[in-house]
Amino acid sequence: MPRRTPYDDPRLVALRKLGREQGQVVSRKQVYGLGVTRWEVRGEVRARRWQLIGDQSVCLHNSELSDEGNRWAALFQGGPRAQLDGASSLVASGLERFSVDRVRVSVPRGVRVRRTRLFDIRQTRRWSADDLAPGGIPHTRVAVATVRAALWARTDKEATYVLTLVVQQGLERAEAIGEELLRVRRDRRRLLLHEVVNDLLGGARSIGELDVGRELRRRGLPEPSRQVLRRDRADRYYLDLCWPDLHLVVEIDGIHHSWAENVVGDALRQNALAIQGDAVLRLPLLGLRLEPDAFYAQIEDAMLAAGWRPAAA
Repeated sequence: MPRRTPYDDPRLVALRKLGREQGQVVSRKQVYGLGVTRWEVRGEVRARRWQLIGDQSVCLHNSELSDEGNRWAALFQGGPRAQLDGASSLVASGLERFSVDRVRVSVPRGVRVRRTRLFDIRQTRRWSADDLAPGGIPHTRVAVATVRAALWARTDKEATYVLTLVVQQGLERAEAIGEELLRVRRDRRRLLLHEVVNDLLGGARSIGELDVGRELRRRGLPEPSRQVLRRDRADRYYLDLCWPDLHLVVEIDGIHHSWAENVVGDALRQNALAIQGDAVLRLPLLGLRLEPDAFYAQIEDAMLAAGWRPAAA
């Protein structure tokens, strides 16, 4: 009888097929379940055909892990109820222009956690089986992952950025994120996230104008005229904040201004104002959250350039 080779061994054929579905990473339980022995695994590792990832995973090659393989290895290290969570779950769901240092995995409170420097595996009271997204690699639903990524972000700026990015890229609606945020009862960042989600919903326009007006008064800057009506060749429109005597306009932009369908209209309107002799400054609502001093300094500089002078103390 001819000797069986690794290419026609049904155990290894099944293992390679499973590996193709999991970024070439399989769990030890899966390996042993297919009939491959511990000694055979050790032999493949010694021959440098395979490599061990943590103490729960086997990679079926000896080169650099793919992102997908890294995620599966983190899940196997976390155990049977582990879920990709937070930013790691978002990246697995297709979020672009955002990266994570270590794969984040959540497990329920009270389970055994196998610590490793390779992955960020944490128990969390927020874990719920209902949060699991349907199909694919085990990961939390986008709305859940977005809220948690923002709660766990290193800074308020990063938290704001990830919320904005998810809505901009169409991974989830702001309404769904807001609904998920209502589940959060206690967190130091909860109020900030409510404000940002309100901005994303487009419901903060009037609130933003009032906030700007109060801040201008506090800084000793002149009061603007609000909702001034202007007309160009195509249509008429209202300006958010205007100082007609200074030929200065400040437009307060919600997140919807950065969406493709609004870019052309905003550009035409700004160009029309420039033709009429007005300087136009744009104040994103996100700017109010992240860099308020820089934006208000620009408003003051524009006023000074137009001839305004502060009242003598």
